Amino acid sequence: MATLDNPNEVVTKALVRQVNVPGLDRPAALITLDNGLDHRKPNTLGPAGLASLDAAITEALAGEPAFVAVTGKPYVFCVGADLTAMPLVTSREQGLEIGRMGHRVFARLRDAAVPTFAFVNGAAMGGGLELALHCHYRTLSGGAAALALPEVSLGLVPGWGGTQLLPNLIGIPAAAQVIIQNPLIQNKMLKPKQAAELGIADILLEPADFLELSLEWAAGVVRGDVTVTRPEIDREMWDGVLYFARHQLDQRLHGAVPSAYRALDLLALAKETPFADGAAAEVEALADLIVSPELRSGLYAFDLVQRRAKRPAGAPSADLARPVTKVGIVGAGLMASQLALLFARRLQVPVVLTDLDQSRVDAGLGYVHAEIEKQVGKGRMDTGTAAKLLALVSGSVDKSVFADADFVIEAVFEDLKVKKHVWAEVEAIVSPTAILATNTSSLSVTEMAAELTHPQRVVGFHFFNPVAVLPLLEIVRGERTDDATLATAFAVGKQLRKSCVLVSDAPAFVVNRLLTRFLGEVFAAVDAGTPVETADAAMDPLGLPMRPLALLQLVGPPVAHHVAGTLHAAFPDRFTVSDNLRRIAESGQPMMVDDDVNPEIGKLLEVGAQPLTAEQVRERALDALAQEIRLMLDEGVVAEPQDIDLCLILGAGWPFHLGGITPYLDRTGTAERVTGRRFLPPGVASPPA
Repeated sequence: MATLDNPNEVVTKALVRQVNVPGLDRPAALITLDNGLDHRKPNTLGPAGLASLDAAITEALAGEPAFVAVTGKPYVFCVGADLTAMPLVTSREQGLEIGRMGHRVFARLRDAAVPTFAFVNGAAMGGGLELALHCHYRTLSGGAAALALPEVSLGLVPGWGGTQLLPNLIGIPAAAQVIIQNPLIQNKMLKPKQAAELGIADILLEPADFLELSLEWAAGVVRGDVTVTRPEIDREMWDGVLYFARHQLDQRLHGAVPSAYRALDLLALAKETPFADGAAAEVEALADLIVSPELRSGLYAFDLVQRRAKRPAGAPSADLARPVTKVGIVGAGLMASQLALLFARRLQVPVVLTDLDQSRVDAGLGYVHAEIEKQVGKGRMDTGTAAKLLALVSGSVDKSVFADADFVIEAVFEDLKVKKHVWAEVEAIVSPTAILATNTSSLSVTEMAAELTHPQRVVGFHFFNPVAVLPLLEIVRGERTDDATLATAFAVGKQLRKSCVLVSDAPAFVVNRLLTRFLGEVFAAVDAGTPVETADAAMDPLGLPMRPLALLQLVGPPVAHHVAGTLHAAFPDRFTVSDNLRRIAESGQPMMVDDDVNPEIGKLLEVGAQPLTAEQVRERALDALAQEIRLMLDEGVVAEPQDIDLCLILGAGWPFHLGGITPYLDRTGTAERVTGRRFLPPGVASPPA
């Protein structure tokens, strides 16, 4: 135990009280997990927390209760192991001790002679959900924020029983989804209704009076008035499901995420292996992974998303932010329409779209109306909210509607002259303090504002498509952007529930600059004569969310070609403009057909006679990223390497097991070979030196 002590552990105490429940002849024992803080600091289980739970179970069972139940403090059940202790683990033996400790304590609930219940009143993730799975029965509040076993996304496996208990409770297809698929899809969480439908909970109860309802239901189970039935698990399909899952992992990850494959092996054991043997294998897997570089990168990435994203480096004081009571959007195309819906939904203020003619305005409003109706149809929005949003969003062909807007954002064609003309028109209409935000993906915010009377109120506000899904917002400070403007931009970004990163006014900012350099190397290989399929598959060992050509299709070849041109003009020695990419953009041909490279693309290419191997393509692309990141840091585009990684994780979906990218470049030696030094100190996103 001493070897695992964490001086920084926020101890979640397990508090026991006797509860008299109507209809039972003796009290029940209720264990409440509570770290003494509000819901913003959820319950976790470190060594001291597990010891407290162990003692509480002893106390609860000593009173010969009618049943034992575990619940959490308001809004939170438990979100699992204390991740702050993970960097302190330096040996495999410590990993074994962590796994065994959790199993030993939780097993007391599974093996108890009296019925045990988990009253899942709030968020339950990782070890917290595993704690609930060890109980004989589970109630679930409809108000619980989320349920998940996210360990694979971090580079771990559920190590306290999840891989063995869950498939034998809900079946192998659903268990593989929760343990492997969901963590790898942007760490997807389950809503209470979904969890109940899968069979993770025995009953879904209303949040109001949840504890009372749970106690009443549990008493019914103990008396025999309530019968809990669970479907028989189909073991005939077990091997086939896992074979298909492994095939999908191979296609997508190509072996790059060891935790996903270890989880598959453990799920296979759960089919027939006695629980004790499966649990022992689970602990061994946990011990192997807990000292892996992928876990260190995953923990680093998790910390970026959970902490740094909420406290943006360099953001001015929020006290300087101005109120925003109306938003104007210049343009009514797809991006502008997505922005209109987002601003109306999150800010709850009037939003007005403008465009050159009424048909475009009508099309933009039609998109907003259709999306709202779609949400209502799926039961994700009530009719009252829908009516309010529809009333907030309007359109016009006359920019005079911006006269009383506090925040105007443009989403027009990516051309500097067009954007400068737009801002000259808007500035003549709005108040001197109105914020003017540009959604440009690559153009200079400083140049855009240069001829305005008040250039200090122009700021870059770069969203990523699809707007509703990708959480990153690059906030770009022009040379003359003032603190009040910047503070307002950050305040609005926070209201929009976006993760904001402060970026200086450099060509293409962060994500587009790096992806353009990356894709540029891939296309340079194609131009040299490398088969398209070879160049496209060269990055497979990284386990990226999509191959380069699928990414290019998502971005759009015309957009990618335009951004490449912008960066070539700024940095001609490093960014090329591929004639082959131009031909593809002009052809209108899709890059991909049914997940394969479109064979028609090959007919458009004019290539050289110096093909590269996949390994050479990969090395050149990674070398280019390392060089570009070092230059961006030297230029002060962002404050630190952590901001580069945060941008790639949140704006491009790059995976946790890479830590974004700089931890991977460090651990493969690429950073030192190309730039002469690491990006991060040893131990930050890697095992201690």
